Amino acid sequence: MSQQYKRILLKLSGEALMGQHDFGYDAEILAQTASEVVKQQQSGTQVALVIGGGNIFRGAGLAKAGIDRVSGDQMGMLATVMNALAVQDAIGKLGVKCHVMSALKIDQVGEELSAHKAREYLSQGEIVIFAAGTGSPYFTTDTAASLRAIEIQADLLLKATKVDGIYDSDPMKNSDAKRYDTLSFDEAVTKELGVMDLTAMVLCRENKMPLCVFNMFEEGALEKIIKGDIHAGTLVRI
Repeated sequence: MSQQYKRILLKLSGEALMGQHDFGYDAEILAQTASEVVKQQQSGTQVALVIGGGNIFRGAGLAKAGIDRVSGDQMGMLATVMNALAVQDAIGKLGVKCHVMSALKIDQVGEELSAHKAREYLSQGEIVIFAAGTGSPYFTTDTAASLRAIEIQADLLLKATKVDGIYDSDPMKNSDAKRYDTLSFDEAVTKELGVMDLTAMVLCRENKMPLCVFNMFEEGALEKIIKGDIHAGTLVRI
């Protein structure tokens, strides 16, 4: 099966980096994630990433406890920078050049965000991690992932989850949950399947950016999807 998607953006949750821990990082998960990303990069796929910050901090949760929402969201953005640096380090240890681009100005730890420069890096076979979300409060990292995928002209946006696709109900709680191979964006929104937040979904729909939801830690799933095997996840498109 030949390569189907040349340039992808992979959205990872911060929680995925915790492994079995309650907070922070699992060194094995970090190494496994980096290894899988580099494997695809070395096969000729151009890879960019957006990583959430939920393993360190959740701004929305703290906002409910009384902290200013803007301050809370900015703290959450900084958590994503920490995760980007952790994954950058793990990728660098495998001998691959990886750039962190931040939507917040943090010159000493990351480059200023530039879609043009990011596309240039990707074309050179280097990996790019987009940090700090959109740079604005009230937007999720899902929305940031959709936005960055559009900006770098990715062929596919991939969202890694704990399950192998999108279901009509929680498969962890309902053994009879139905799994979808494909969906339209309108179906995903109308059925309130909770794939991504509404802003992220609308961005993808309006810009014809296909989205695939899959299990990052299912062996071979990412490679299968890149080669066009939709059965390895759920594909959402126009």
